[in-house]
Amino acid sequence: MSSSSSSSSFSSKKNLSVQGMDISPLEDLSSIKDRLMTLSVGPQHPGSGHFRFTIKVDGDYIVYCDPDPGYVHRGEEKMCEYRNVLQNIPHLERPVIHDSANITYSYSLAIEDLFNIQVPRRGRFIRAITSELDRINYTLYWLAIHGIFLGHSTMFMWPTADRELILDLLFNLTGARITHAFNIPGGVRNDIPNGFKKNCLEYINYFEKRLKEYEDIFYNNPLFRQRTENVGILTKQDAIDLGVTGSVLRASGVAYDVRKVEPYDVYEEIDFKVQYMKTCDTFARSYVPLLDMRESCNILRQLLEKMPESGEVRTKILQNPKGIKGESYRSIESGRGALGYYIVSDGTTRPYRVKMSVASFRNILALPHLLIGSRLGDMPAIYWSLNYWPIEADR
Repeated sequence: MSSSSSSSSFSSKKNLSVQGMDISPLEDLSSIKDRLMTLSVGPQHPGSGHFRFTIKVDGDYIVYCDPDPGYVHRGEEKMCEYRNVLQNIPHLERPVIHDSANITYSYSLAIEDLFNIQVPRRGRFIRAITSELDRINYTLYWLAIHGIFLGHSTMFMWPTADRELILDLLFNLTGARITHAFNIPGGVRNDIPNGFKKNCLEYINYFEKRLKEYEDIFYNNPLFRQRTENVGILTKQDAIDLGVTGSVLRASGVAYDVRKVEPYDVYEEIDFKVQYMKTCDTFARSYVPLLDMRESCNILRQLLEKMPESGEVRTKILQNPKGIKGESYRSIESGRGALGYYIVSDGTTRPYRVKMSVASFRNILALPHLLIGSRLGDMPAIYWSLNYWPIEADR
């Protein structure tokens, strides 16, 4: 990604006072080039996650940032053109294996539009339950890395341990801990097992108590607050202009959630709040995901209560179904933000064209805008607060 395309209209707005000199970050670096040091963050860095960005520092001030994604591009969209609509499910999970229920959710919705498939009511509830469980699953993984990024080893171990309980629930429901291949066009692969509702409610009760403990030990930690409050300010207007989504957008005061704005399946029957903050800083971007997990617990309770006691969970379709000629775009709210598929059908068993719109690629546009002018020590907190998953962005 060229830094000039993503940063020039935003970063050049804020002139920097670096080592006593006023400079415009991208235009006048030549005047201080003898003082600059170029650093490559990733792609081998365990925290950058198969992603590389180049920064230039003057002392400990970052004066230049150039994101360089693409190290794990595997051609997911092109592969979809060589498989039928059901065969695409397993490989589409790979970009975000710890949120696999959501990355196949919007794909299934788009395919159902093109193939005129009606999903049974019980199946729609189970699909939403799986989605919310995987949202928590993903966010706990993100939070564990965020904790160790900032030197808080307890905040790595606690979410990792609590995530194991979520994986046990998902294994019980889908038969797989990580990549479930469970949300498919037509519904879900199988019904919920005996005792699942009871086990899920017990976990929710336990997890809500743990979220309070997360706040006490991590979010209210004075060192964490010093490193994140009033750091990496992304104003509401800049967030909108850059096109970020999910927790990054909501942390800048925009109460946008696809489940509310464009409800799908049974979400219009669920009473929940869109969690957002107005401080626009790294702390807000770190804290909104915790509020999202708490809201997911509320949503899960309602889904389990309102779900029909019996009924079909899947509309069976042919092994090689043929769609109608046309196009469809459907979006859902994933753990990182809006995740959509644009699918074109030419009436055959395979999609003619598949285009994924993933939240991670949109959120990384804010990285140069936030890092330029910040101190090097603020880089880990700012970067990971953007809720960026490199493998999803590369697809």
